[in-house]
Amino acid sequence: MLTSPRTEKALADSVPDHPKISIGRIGVLLINLGTPDGTDYWSMRRYLKEFLSDPRVIEWPKIFWWPILNGIVLSRRPQKSGEAYESIWNKELDESPLRTITRSQSEKLSQQLAVQNKDLIVDWAMRYGNPSIDSVVRKLQEQGCDRILAIPLYPQYSATTTATVNDKLFACLQKMRWQPTLRIAPPYFDEAFYIRALADSIRGHLATLDWDPEIVLTSYHGIPQSYFKNGDPYHCQCLKTTRLLREELGWDESRLRVTFQSRFGPEEWLQPYTDKTVEELAKSGVKNIAILNPGFVSDCLETLEEIAEEVGSLFLEAGGQNFTHIPCLNDSDAGIDVIANLTRRELKGWIEL
Repeated sequence: MLTSPRTEKALADSVPDHPKISIGRIGVLLINLGTPDGTDYWSMRRYLKEFLSDPRVIEWPKIFWWPILNGIVLSRRPQKSGEAYESIWNKELDESPLRTITRSQSEKLSQQLAVQNKDLIVDWAMRYGNPSIDSVVRKLQEQGCDRILAIPLYPQYSATTTATVNDKLFACLQKMRWQPTLRIAPPYFDEAFYIRALADSIRGHLATLDWDPEIVLTSYHGIPQSYFKNGDPYHCQCLKTTRLLREELGWDESRLRVTFQSRFGPEEWLQPYTDKTVEELAKSGVKNIAILNPGFVSDCLETLEEIAEEVGSLFLEAGGQNFTHIPCLNDSDAGIDVIANLTRRELKGWIEL
């Protein structure tokens, strides 16, 4: 039950003719990266412009970056990205897998937690695209949530992900006269419940194969080297996740390795690069590999198209024999348990579940 119950009636009774205001409920807001509304040129352009205009994502001075973005990038990239999204698009619901999975995560978390207390509401939003953080925060407030726990769906912290979610949350609050109290869940890259879930997902997936991978790569989304050198902790947190995962599995460094993917632009990014690594492995005689993406809570373009399709094809074309992509935790029971464990812990003092 709530630690300090409050009611709409108590507030309304305190001042005659007070406008109707709902209070006393708690919101849990899952926030993922984002998704375009469609694969057509203009949907992709809107999404890419919002994403690539974020100074947390592209730290170049605007005087240099904006002419490039609004010129070459937004002229050519929407069509190419649209084709990539089309290859993984959820045709039945006409949406990206990221939207489908994030919605399901919210619904399943609600089924697991919110049914235990009517004062808890679980919802979801995207940092870029729809539903926007601003719209869902206001929706939660209208439903009576005067306290909100925001959960950025990034196990490892980076200024390019977690920090920009925080920026958007506080920008939303800046426009509100009556702000809900806000908590933001910390990254959970080294939490035992997360590491165990990853290890179980690896064991479970490999058990379905009729071959055994010689090497398993943990492929994380990259960031520019300059961001790391300026103090971003992301690289270190990725390495720790994989080290703990090795320990949980009982594997050594030669069996479970770290790589980084999805580089963009002319800068040097975190290395070793995933695509270069799989090519080198195949050419060196490695025949069987698997890749998982511990930095992604949900399968998306970067896992389904870039890794499962592009990198997998690259490995086979370079001489590899067997390749498999280990799915993200997604909305599996184990994946929901990870989010639920984090939610329960971070709600303490507000509500006990």
